[in-house]
Amino acid sequence: MTQHILQGRTEDEVLWYQRRSFLSAAAAWTAMGGYSAAQAQQRSNVVELVGDALVNGQRLLPQQIIQSGDAIATGPGANLIFVIGNAAFQVRQNSRLVVERGASLSVVSVLRLLTGAVASVWGKGGTRRITTPTLTAGIRGTGVYTEVFEAQAFRSYFCNCYGTVELNAGPTRALSTAQYHQSFWSSPAGSNDLALAPAKAINHTDEELEFLARLVDQRTAWQVMGKKGVKDGMGYMEEKPGQTHPAMNKK
Repeated sequence: MTQHILQGRTEDEVLWYQRRSFLSAAAAWTAMGGYSAAQAQQRSNVVELVGDALVNGQRLLPQQIIQSGDAIATGPGANLIFVIGNAAFQVRQNSRLVVERGASLSVVSVLRLLTGAVASVWGKGGTRRITTPTLTAGIRGTGVYTEVFEAQAFRSYFCNCYGTVELNAGPTRALSTAQYHQSFWSSPAGSNDLALAPAKAINHTDEELEFLARLVDQRTAWQVMGKKGVKDGMGYMEEKPGQTHPAMNKK
């Protein structure tokens, strides 16, 4: 298991992929044909639900279907894993988000995270967005981890675990191209902190992204390359002279 740094999160929250219940559910999800088969058979796209979650204000049951356009809230101790189209999501406890609809029910155009944390893997396709109270991330095919710290005036954390992401935080823009965890802090307007600044890789693991990728028949960049870099938030598989964090080269 990869080493990880926790900030306001517990070991149990980032080790959900080790539970027998999830491993069984993930194996069954794959064996039954994934999202396309679930959609055709009108089966649930919830891979696992631990604890309580609400969808559009109503309690979510494991056999229900989450659609693009739904508002989701998780309670204390909850963990929710679901798939829509070629995107997989893992929602941590005490989170509130909306998965906004794209061209169809099976396309999420915007993941709007209001508070809490979500790990997600997105297959290739048109540009989609992740938004928080302080930033907007334009993504294509990538794996990311996003967290909003409500107790810190909704300060946001964003990690481009692999892929290419265009980040906007107020007037500040940066292009993130990462092979292995490139992380950012985004602070609200009016604070004394930068709108976009480098961050360490916190509160998520390689294995979480790998399992989410597997649910949508993908592999992470480090799985494809057969090696891992230093999980320091810089985003590079190998250190080379002149490399800087894109938050330091922002426009």
